[in-house]
Amino acid sequence: MFLKYPPKHHQDNDRNHIIEVIKTYPLATIISVKNNEPLITHLPLIFKDDKLVGHIDIYNPQTQLLKDNNNITILFYGPQCYISPSIYTTPQLPTWNYIRVHLKGKVNAIESTEALKASLISMTEFLEAPDHKYTLEANNHRLDANLNYIKLFEITIDTWEGKFKLSQDKHPKDIENARAELVRANQESIKVFLDGVLKP
Repeated sequence: MFLKYPPKHHQDNDRNHIIEVIKTYPLATIISVKNNEPLITHLPLIFKDDKLVGHIDIYNPQTQLLKDNNNITILFYGPQCYISPSIYTTPQLPTWNYIRVHLKGKVNAIESTEALKASLISMTEFLEAPDHKYTLEANNHRLDANLNYIKLFEITIDTWEGKFKLSQDKHPKDIENARAELVRANQESIKVFLDGVLKP
């Protein structure tokens, strides 16, 4: 049977493109299942040696599932926005463009305080790039005081799926306009949202 969904032109399974999304937008949604109930946490993950590495609070209920080669689903979110037909040069309908990454894999805990500490320092270094205005030092007493309350885990990725819905099926000029709108809308919407939510 011919599979009509998802449309092939919206699928991008080029692993390099997917890794770039992970590195640029590292805040992930991780989903585990226990007794047919999903447990969901949002946290940054770092791509290292073909695996995803993360840290989680020991009191988070999902922590108990992040071990023993358990199944896990991971979502990463790139830019997204509404696309009005008004931006196109050809007649079109309203739509929504986005970049998303869906991964599935197996998760295991790493029971090593030394590895946890090194991973936290490494993640901070990655997230501080490119300016590196802050360095998490190994002798930071606050870091040491919190190590007993954090668990380190790594995910081996089994399936990779990139969803790049970027008006690829449109006229070349419309594709270009949709890309420009994605950039404009994301820059503008963040400011408008924060101005509205974080009023003085």
